Amino acid sequence: MIARMIMNRTLWAGWIGCLLIMGCQPPEAETLDAAKPVSVAVDAVDGQRALALVRELVAISPRDSGTPGAEKAAQWIRDRISPVVDTCEIDTFADDTITGPMTFHNVIATLKGTGGKTVILGSHFDTKSGISDTFQGANDSGSSTGLLIELARVLHGQPRLPFTIVFAFFDGEECRRAYGPTDGLHGSRRYVGQLASSGQLAAIQAVIVLDMIGDKDLTVTIPRNTTKALTALAFQAAAAEGVREKFRLAYGDVLDDHVPFFQRGVPTLNLIDFEHGSAPGLNDYWHTGQDSLENISAESLQHIGRVTLRILNALAAE
Repeated sequence: MIARMIMNRTLWAGWIGCLLIMGCQPPEAETLDAAKPVSVAVDAVDGQRALALVRELVAISPRDSGTPGAEKAAQWIRDRISPVVDTCEIDTFADDTITGPMTFHNVIATLKGTGGKTVILGSHFDTKSGISDTFQGANDSGSSTGLLIELARVLHGQPRLPFTIVFAFFDGEECRRAYGPTDGLHGSRRYVGQLASSGQLAAIQAVIVLDMIGDKDLTVTIPRNTTKALTALAFQAAAAEGVREKFRLAYGDVLDDHVPFFQRGVPTLNLIDFEHGSAPGLNDYWHTGQDSLENISAESLQHIGRVTLRILNALAAE
C-alpha cells in the first residue's frame, strides 16, 4: 500500500508539472492546502529526558522474565507512561517455557488517533538471565524502553495523528537457551495473537520495534526481514535528520519482537544497532556487564527518537 501511494503521488506531481508547463494552474489548490496532513514536531524529542528514564529503569536490575524485577519494571513503565496516554494496562499472562510455565507482564499503552488505523511502537524491557546480579541491560532493553516513554510524552502534547499509536512494552523477548516456540519472544507472540483473535491485525498500518538504540557509536543495522517500504521510509527519515550515515542494512535477518508480526504479514520495521561494542563492527558489549549506562548516550537516543517521529509523519501523510 505504501509503495502504491508513493507511486501515485509521483504521478500526481508529474501531472501537475505538465499543467504548469502548459500555463494551467492546479485545480482546487485551496482544497489541497486544506487537506495538508497533520504532523508532529520532531525536535521536541529530548535525549536527556530519555536517558534519565533509562537510568531509572536500570535501577531495577536485573529484570529478567519471571522475576520480581520484571514485574516491578512493568509497574514502573505503567506509572511513568500513564499520565501521557489515554489508556494503559499490564497484561499478566502465563506461557510455557523450556523450564516450565512462567509468568510474563506486557505493558500496553494507547494514544488515540483520529482515524481507524493503528501504528505500534514496540520495545522489550526484560534483561537476559544469567549474566550477573547487577546486570543493567542499559542498551538492550533500557534504551528503547526509556525512549518510548519519552516519545509518548512528546506525542501527548502534539496534534493527534490520523492513526492510534500503541506503545507496546514486551516481556520475555530474551531466550533462556535458544530461540524457539517456547523460548523467547513471549510477549510479542502473545500480543500479536491477541490482535489476530480480536480481528484487529488488519487495522495495523505499521509496527516499529526499537531495540539496542542507545549506543554512543550509533550504527543502526536494519535487518532484511522487515517491510521494504518501511525500511525506505527509515532511510529517508534518517537523511532528513542528518544521520543517514548511521543507518545501513544488516547482512541478514534478525530475530526480534518484530518477527511475530512480520510472519503474519503485518508491515514491520526493526530499528536495532547490533554493533554495541568496544570497536566498530564489534558487538562485544551485548549480553555482558559492559551493557551499562556509561556506554549509551542521550545523543543517540535523540537521533532515533526524531527519526521515529519522522517516520510517523510520513505514515500520516500517506
